Amino acid sequence: MGIMPDKWIKEQAIKNKMIEPFVTKMNQEGCLSYGLSSYGYDVRVADHFQVFSNIDPRVIDPKNFSSASLVEKVGATCDIPPNSFALGRTVEYIRVPRDVLVLCIGKSTYARCGLIVNVTPLEPEWEGHVTLEFSNTTSLPIRIYAFEGICQFLFFQGTESCETSYVDRKGRYQGQRGITHPMVKPHG
Repeated sequence: MGIMPDKWIKEQAIKNKMIEPFVTKMNQEGCLSYGLSSYGYDVRVADHFQVFSNIDPRVIDPKNFSSASLVEKVGATCDIPPNSFALGRTVEYIRVPRDVLVLCIGKSTYARCGLIVNVTPLEPEWEGHVTLEFSNTTSLPIRIYAFEGICQFLFFQGTESCETSYVDRKGRYQGQRGITHPMVKPHG
């Protein structure tokens, strides 16, 4: 399994609509950079955020998730409170090829401010807007800028296609749009 270069990412994005919208070169003028890099693609965060709040304290249960603990925020920026957590989504819609696995790495500018960006691997044939998880590890608020770079996706191509893809497994997050909350398939 090897990491794929800019030429391959560009070809897949244009020919197979792997990334929409697609920015063909790194945009870094006056913003947190986004677009195509040497061995990855820096995605942008949209302007819709959900910040966890303890106004209505409850246990956050992934098997019975309630959005009552979330505060909606739409705008050019989102300030994540100290030692807190928020959700967002990519501007880009991603379509992963059957022989590819995508990993996400946080951007150094945000990491140096104490922000951790978490995204689980994007599996073969998964598609959708990627829900992004942000953890503020500091004792101060951290500001996130909408429509600017938030993390980098790295594309790893297998030596052959997988036997069972995300589509084959009927993954529950397939085709998600917007911020998607945790879901557990019912038993049976």
